[in-house]
Amino acid sequence: MGISPYPSTVTPPDVPQPYPSIMEFLVARFPRVPRARWEQRIAAGKVLDEAGCPITMESGYVPLKRLFYFREVEQERVIPFQEEILFRNDDILVACKPHFLPVTPGGAYVNECLLNRLRRRADIDYLAPIHRIDRATAGIVMFSVNKKTSDLYHALFRDGKVEKRYEALSPCTHHQEENEWLVENRIVTGEPWFRMTTVPGEVNARSRITLAEVRSGMGRFELSPFTGQTHQLRLHMSGLGFGILNDRLYPDLQPEVADDFAKPLQLIARMLGFRDPVTGNLMTFVSGRTLIW
Repeated sequence: MGISPYPSTVTPPDVPQPYPSIMEFLVARFPRVPRARWEQRIAAGKVLDEAGCPITMESGYVPLKRLFYFREVEQERVIPFQEEILFRNDDILVACKPHFLPVTPGGAYVNECLLNRLRRRADIDYLAPIHRIDRATAGIVMFSVNKKTSDLYHALFRDGKVEKRYEALSPCTHHQEENEWLVENRIVTGEPWFRMTTVPGEVNARSRITLAEVRSGMGRFELSPFTGQTHQLRLHMSGLGFGILNDRLYPDLQPEVADDFAKPLQLIARMLGFRDPVTGNLMTFVSGRTLIW
């Protein structure tokens, strides 16, 4: 069994009384984890309150007070690709993630994630992702290594002060009459829960997409997301009729099968650029990973 040596957190929201039980909250928050599994974790002292004390089945629901737990999976598949550390100073660490590797623990992955790999490799006491990219996507990810300055870097993403560029491949037989698009729409969680969808309403997702070149029946696209919604670029590309090569979620959900490491999603977080809020320097990081033409 894979067990994370690092705790994950969940924060009970401030909901109207009467409050649910701790068990009711955990089962609703994590629908894919059986109730019996939570009962076993609590009985074994593996769910802690904010003070680090094990909770019990009788512990009360406390809004906005974090709970700590340790993720477990029965069998964890090894991802046979290596991450690369591009930069590290007293405030941030920038890494280039391979395809298939999640940024943080989730689903069937605990130790096989970029966060825990970097913790072991760099021997860092504090490490927290400032932003995230999909498990299926390769490319640049930035982490905070300093709690005191972490909020400054989070604010860069929140305030739209980070330049992000991606590259993607999609079947495309010739240059279109229109080669550049500004896509603006509203993205929300769809069905099933791990797929997103677009709905009418206030715009919360904006991307600029450019067809850069076409050869051998394949188009190379340059993508600049101005917002950071889950699966935003995958949805925006498929909405234009250019489903990203090897995408198993969009435009159509494919049957669930084991990862085919020979067919990674052809989407790379190519570049990240910003003015460092601590040093004032312009910072640019570029991934050297390649697309498969």
